[in-house]
Formats: sequence, C-alpha cells, structure tokens
Amino acid sequence: MSAVPPLPKWADIFLLPVINLLAAFVVCGLIVLAIGENPLTALGVMVKGAFVYPGSLGYTLYYTTNFIFTGLAVAVAFHAMMFNIGGEGQAYIGGLGAGLASLWLAPFLPALLVLPLAVAGAALFGATWGFVPGYLQARRGSHIVITTIMFNFIAASIMVWLLAGPLIQAGQMSPQTPKFEASGQLPSFQALVGVFGFDTASSPLNMSFLIALAALFAVWVLIWRTRLGYEIRTVGQNPDAAHYAGINVPRVIIITLAISGALAGLMATNEVLGVQHRVVLNFTAGYGFTGIAVALMGRNHPVGIFLASLLFGALYQGGAELDFEFQSITREMVLLIQGMIILFSGALAYMFNPPLARLIAALTRKREAAHV
Repeated sequence: MSAVPPLPKWADIFLLPVINLLAAFVVCGLIVLAIGENPLTALGVMVKGAFVYPGSLGYTLYYTTNFIFTGLAVAVAFHAMMFNIGGEGQAYIGGLGAGLASLWLAPFLPALLVLPLAVAGAALFGATWGFVPGYLQARRGSHIVITTIMFNFIAASIMVWLLAGPLIQAGQMSPQTPKFEASGQLPSFQALVGVFGFDTASSPLNMSFLIALAALFAVWVLIWRTRLGYEIRTVGQNPDAAHYAGINVPRVIIITLAISGALAGLMATNEVLGVQHRVVLNFTAGYGFTGIAVALMGRNHPVGIFLASLLFGALYQGGAELDFEFQSITREMVLLIQGMIILFSGALAYMFNPPLARLIAALTRKREAAHV
C-alpha cells in the first residue's frame, strides 16, 4: 500500500473540518428524511432560527460565547498535549469567584470597579481549579484526564453545598444566591448598542461576548507570539527534548493548566454576571464538555475555535426552532445532530485524510507537469 502523502496545513485546518461537517450533515439529512421530513426544509428552519428571526442572532452569539471560553480552555492545554476534561468544574468554580465578588462588592462600589474584579475573580477561581490537577500531573505523575474529571464532581458537590446552604438566598428554597446589585451585572448587548441609538431585539447576549473575543486574541498572542507559548508547544511536541533544551517542564505544565482553568472560569462571566445575575445550580449546563468538541473541530486555533463555537451556537439556537416547528423533530433529534458533528469532528476527524491528501497530491503533480 502506498504511503499517504502529508496533508497541506491549509487543508488540515480549513478544508478537512468542512468536509467532516458536510459528512455529518449528510448523515443527519438522511435520518431526517427517514422520519418523513424534508432535510432542506429543516436546514432552512434551523438557519432562520439561528440567524434570521428577531433576536435569534443574539441567542446564537450568547451560546457562542460559552463555547469560545471552554473551547479555548481545552485548546491551550492540548498545545502542551494535556487533555483537560475539567472545563465544566473550572467554569463552575469560576462562577463562585464571580458571584462572591459581585455579592460582596456590588452594594458598596460602582460597576467600574466591581465588574473587573468579578471577571478577575472568575478567572482566578477557575485557574485555581486547574492549578491543582496541573500540580498533581507535574509533581506527582497523576493522569490529567482522571484528575480533571474527578475535579468536576468535587466542584459540583461544593457548589451544591454552598448554594443549598451558606450562600442560599434567604426566604426561598431554590439553590441559588441572592440577585446581584446593578453594579455587579454585565450590561446586555441591547443596552450597549442602545447608548448609540440603535434598537435591537431582546436576547441574553451581553458584554461577555467582547471578553470572549479578547480572549481569542490573547490566546493567539500567548501561543504563537510569546516565549511561554513556545515552551508550551515544545513541551507538547516532546517533553524530553524540552527538558534537554532547558525548559522547566513541570512549571510549564502547571502554568498551562492554570491558564486553561482561567479561560474555563471566564465562562461564568456570561452566565453568572451577564444573564442570571446570580449563581444558580448547574449553570454550566454541559458547556465545558462541548468545549472539547469545539477545540477539536477548531484545530485548537483561535480562528477555528470561533467558527466552531459559532456553529455549535447556531445548532443550539436553531435546534430549538426545529423542535418548535416540527412535531417529528424533537430535542433529542437535535442532540443527535450535535452528536454526529462531534463524531465526525472528533473520533472520525481524519477519516477523509488519506483520500483528500492523495487527491491534493495528484492535483499538485498535474499542475506542476502542466507548467513544465
């Protein structure tokens, strides 16, 4: 059997994910057809529900914001060849940091001081929850997958105890904190553009979307334009060679997991500070786990992560519209579509690599022969 030629970088980053996405949609279209619905009609409803209907784009970008943070968290760790599956717990604990800052400071300080401290609190608490598994991996040899998974359960237990006990709002039984004062709430996008005289439909989109965009740029700078980023990538490629080159490998592992945890913790700025305006039980809603698929589909690059986050945001919002418009297409069917995309973008990500690489190589040879 002939060796598979290397796939060009542009094809690996852009073309292969598009092919995987199309394959997932083809399979899902066949399933929709099998239950008696028109796949093209269903796709049109999904697109309109995600981008066209009033307020739909705001909801899509609101979901996108969550996936940007959790996708970046997975990507940063993966550049050091560490599989951080603890984004759910890190985001949960990040919500605690943001919530405590808003609860304690908002009654006494203006928003100009409270909000930066609350955002910093989310990042700091998330970083702490990532630091511990990173330390255990670097100093004790504990497997990062096991420790980050277990820390998800620990975080959930801590939050249940706090929200049902010490932090619960007085006079009610729901496991949630009191609502933050106005100075502890991130402005909605509707309010932000309203300052400039623009009128938009109501949606949960808020200023945390801008924080997410800043995080995308910051991660690009970190990974590809700083010495620490070079060390992270070197450790990921070959820890022994990195150690031989004088890089402190345990230190890089610990710092990387702390940064990863901080990014996951920032997801709380969207849910806790921007939408709920309080810490509620299970506000993470599985976004931390979906971030794994986002990072895989986005090839761990900020641009790819933004596009993958936008796709999953559209699936979340457009999928809800599908459930509303069709009796035969239920919420479970929408989850199936998401699962197919995760399957083709994750487990089967390189299924089309060999034929695509051979096709590109053949076309390249043909073009070179034509110029001779």
